[in-house]
Amino acid sequence: MATIPKAAALSEVVDKDLIAIDLFSGCGGLTQGLRDAGFRVIAAVDNDQLSVATYKRNHPGVYVWQEDIRRLSVAKVGRLLKLQKGELDLLAGCPPCQAFSAMRRLNGRRRVRDKVTKDLVFEFLRFVEGLLPKSVMMENVPRLAKDDRMRKFRKRLKDLGYVGKDAVLNVADFGVPQRRRRMVYIGSRVSQVAFAEPISKNERTTVWETINHLPIPGGSGDALHDILENRSGQVLARIRRIPRDGGSRKALGEDDQLPCHKRSEGFNDVYGRMAWDDVSPTITGGCINPSKGRFLHPEQDRAITLREAALLQSFPPNYEFPLDRGKYAVARMIGNALPPEFVRQHARGLWRKLLEHQATA
Repeated sequence: MATIPKAAALSEVVDKDLIAIDLFSGCGGLTQGLRDAGFRVIAAVDNDQLSVATYKRNHPGVYVWQEDIRRLSVAKVGRLLKLQKGELDLLAGCPPCQAFSAMRRLNGRRRVRDKVTKDLVFEFLRFVEGLLPKSVMMENVPRLAKDDRMRKFRKRLKDLGYVGKDAVLNVADFGVPQRRRRMVYIGSRVSQVAFAEPISKNERTTVWETINHLPIPGGSGDALHDILENRSGQVLARIRRIPRDGGSRKALGEDDQLPCHKRSEGFNDVYGRMAWDDVSPTITGGCINPSKGRFLHPEQDRAITLREAALLQSFPPNYEFPLDRGKYAVARMIGNALPPEFVRQHARGLWRKLLEHQATA
């Protein structure tokens, strides 16, 4: 059920600012990036209770629908927000992507099919058709770029008058201290569109620049940083032997590696350390578990904390994540989020073009 912001009447939510709606909003990474780019996000939709609670805590002035988007009427959204067709400046979102993810192929052994999550791309398209926003931004996993659904999506937007483009980009090339490839589509009915200019590899933000300033966990006063690990002596001894600053479990030798690791040709980063002078690996829902990837701290004998994971995703240092359902639920939200800085850089170009259009309209 949608919640009306207490700070303002619903009639005051929509004004002459450049306004946006966030579909599949999750814990708010996309909204944070849009706000940082200059947009005022007026509404969001997501069906996950914990994600919506987190979103509301960090974005209290947004009208939020917590429900299955397939059951949400576009006409109802327009009516409650007092939006006429064509008035919205930006519709943005990331339809759930698990069905396209390489990780969902179970390390290449079999393919996982999920018609529901794949078809959520067309739920996003339904909102484009119903609201006819001036511009559109959709983000997803790289595999979607070559999927037939994306071909249909592009064609329909072109028929609606959008000039658009999409590309598979590495977020590390746009200020995020993390190696993560994402597909981004941007389109506009009122102007040309362009992606932000990437930075060079030697300009990338490193793990050192992002988390080195944080104190040792346990007494920082930040609940997301102070959760202590409880590992067996055997596992801790193994972690201590992994070389500092980018070391791999391969340094332990065959005798000290787990049998499952010896058998696997993939997941080579398991029980690896991050490197100070590089970006981090992709932050996933398993980011606080060293058995899930290269998630060990560069120097300290532990996995990264939830706060460190959020910072490596480029969330603001004061972004709140409730721990009501435990640390792993928070880790999943962080890992599934869009890096706000990546969003900001590409949304900023749309913001400028929309301002130019507004000035000449």
